[in-house]
Amino acid sequence: MTTNDWLKLIIAIVVCECAGGVGSFFTIRAIKTWYAKLKKPKLNPPSWVFGPVWTTLYLLMGFATFLVWQNGFENPYVRIALIIFVIQLILNAIWPAIFFGAHSPRWGFACIVILWLAIIATMTAFSNISPLATWLLLPYILWVTFAGYLNFEIWRLN
Repeated sequence: MTTNDWLKLIIAIVVCECAGGVGSFFTIRAIKTWYAKLKKPKLNPPSWVFGPVWTTLYLLMGFATFLVWQNGFENPYVRIALIIFVIQLILNAIWPAIFFGAHSPRWGFACIVILWLAIIATMTAFSNISPLATWLLLPYILWVTFAGYLNFEIWRLN
């Protein structure tokens, strides 16, 4: 890999992890207060699980983004794929602000449904450029599907 490739890889991973940092700003404050008081579904994992899972998912997203970006931003398919990716990453950062920050499982669920669709769009756009990038997003869509279930159940139970 060239120096430019390494720089792209680092930027892609840092941007994704920073989106997680934005989300954690809202999450950390609510975990021991508002969230702790909510009724949760039986499949709800312990709170400590979410940090390592999300950190890993952001790392995979960053690497997937790098694989697409490596094909050249001048390529219109790459530009479109990366724009779709950025949209879903913004939605990813907004969800914790809605769910944890605004204490709104209802609107959090609406956001996570839109996020889920944006991830599917990202995976579709990535698949035209790098099949490996698409596979790297598979754990992400599976986790967001599970998070959508948890979000819905928390909304329903509370």
